[in-house]
Amino acid sequence: MAMMALHAVRTLRCHSISDEVLQVIYKSVILLKLLYVSSAWWGFTNAADRQRIEAFVHHGVRSGFYSADSPTVAELVSDSDDNLFRNVLNNENHVLHGLLPERSTHDYYLRPRSHDRSLCLRNNIKNFLSRMLFKDIY
Repeated sequence: MAMMALHAVRTLRCHSISDEVLQVIYKSVILLKLLYVSSAWWGFTNAADRQRIEAFVHHGVRSGFYSADSPTVAELVSDSDDNLFRNVLNNENHVLHGLLPERSTHDYYLRPRSHDRSLCLRNNIKNFLSRMLFKDIY
């Protein structure tokens, strides 16, 4: 699907569309398709999968559709995950809020975390909530 969209952007280039417009189209169509619901599937990718995704985006850099100093795919996914997790924590009506563990209650002071939830060990550390609960704990 992303390859077909990349072909469409190349076709637009042949019709004398400016590079700035092509970069906006690349970001808003191809990157969004590529990273759609990345919070759900990113934890299940391995290094080879991530390398292939980065290579696809690097191909867009070489073609002039994406700036080399723009965020990498890993940075985009991390920002998206952080934003979603903040929304889940702060909105009690969010559909994922009920899946969060209970608030942590203790009398000692540790290093500050990005959340106030207890760290419960679950079977699958690859799912979104588990990844975010354990993010940056070391």
